[in-house]
Amino acid sequence: QVQLVESGGGLVQAGGSLRLSCAASGRIFSIYSIAWFRQAPGKEREFVGAINRSGGSTDYSDLVKGRFTISRDNAKNTGNLQMSSLRPEDTAVYYCAAADLAGRLGTATYDYPNWGQGTQVTVSS
Repeated sequence: QVQLVESGGGLVQAGGSLRLSCAASGRIFSIYSIAWFRQAPGKEREFVGAINRSGGSTDYSDLVKGRFTISRDNAKNTGNLQMSSLRPEDTAVYYCAAADLAGRLGTATYDYPNWGQGTQVTVSS
């Protein structure tokens, strides 16, 4: 098991940027693939992006590709989601998730057994 805590959410104007962080504790962070999901009110939780355990491979939803960047620092047990050119439709609770996928990337919620509590991102128009 790994415990995850997100931070960095807040209110930002459209076109602005935010950086979310995911701090991990517990088992060895470097074995886990890390993903970010988001959930807007009344909608299902959706995949945003993921990074494999080495950081050498990433995947993004088409909705955020080119605007969001995922990174990780295994020495600091942290994952990050840099969000730029934010839009009102990016408003959601953002969740960090982790799974031991043997280096693969997962894009489904069921791929990830470990979740943080979420952090709210609100983008005003």
